[in-house]
Amino acid sequence: MIFGVGTDICDVRRIRASLARHGDRFALKILSEAEFATWKARSARWPERGVRYLATRFSAKEAFSKAIGLGMVMPMTWRRCEVANLPSGQPTLLLHGALKDWFDARHLSAHLSVSDETDYATSYCVVEVLSK
Repeated sequence: MIFGVGTDICDVRRIRASLARHGDRFALKILSEAEFATWKARSARWPERGVRYLATRFSAKEAFSKAIGLGMVMPMTWRRCEVANLPSGQPTLLLHGALKDWFDARHLSAHLSVSDETDYATSYCVVEVLSK
């Protein structure tokens, strides 16, 4: 059974502008420790790739927050929600702390799709209730 659906589109230019104004502080607010390390490595090799990485993570977390119906209200926080990739490359969510506890208590599972182009990153998230 579907618990919720969320979608988000993010203007990559806004992410670039926020990084220009706030630097690493902006990325640290949005990204988990593992995501931040990946962002730093990608940004060092090709800065634009780092901006797009951050934009897709921002978009994915927004879509997930909408799918679970919380928005950015506790226990949902930017850093408790981590976007990772399975060995196949498929994006997946890793949840931490109180958000993981909240999600698991409801027997939920999330499915995520992310994409980006020059100026936009977009994400789609479907959250379903698992059979008990």
